[in-house]
Amino acid sequence: MHRTHHDLPLSTRKAMADLLNLRLADLAAGQAAAKQAHWTVRGPGFIAVHELFDQVAEAVEDFADLVAERIQQLGGHALGTLEAAVKATELPPYPVAAVTVDEHIEALASLLSRIAANFRAAIDLATTAEDAATGDLFTEVVRGLDKYVWFIEAHQD
Repeated sequence: MHRTHHDLPLSTRKAMADLLNLRLADLAAGQAAAKQAHWTVRGPGFIAVHELFDQVAEAVEDFADLVAERIQQLGGHALGTLEAAVKATELPPYPVAAVTVDEHIEALASLLSRIAANFRAAIDLATTAEDAATGDLFTEVVRGLDKYVWFIEAHQD
């Protein structure tokens, strides 16, 4: 932890920075998965989902930026490398053999839903820690992830 004038207790800031880093790892995995889907999708409806998957990747990258900045605000150190994400995330690997629109829709919606569930649980932890600002950030990310799961699932038959 680095020195800061932030008024939350050090123990709270440390706990929240650790929690935020776990969620940052999930977002790194989600962003990489969305780009994988964007690059490799094939089939009917290609252009619509190809463009949607790119929008998802950009949105998830923006969420990651918010999370990383909050870590720094609390006096923590954002662990945003690919290696740190692989080590920290408990998400299943994205199925890189997925090719069809349906395969990617299922895989990406499932992954983003799991990330959203992790963020929902983090809202409760931030509330318990009396860090409303971090809880708000988690809520903002959940709303965005839920929206993109909805957009993706709208392409299912």
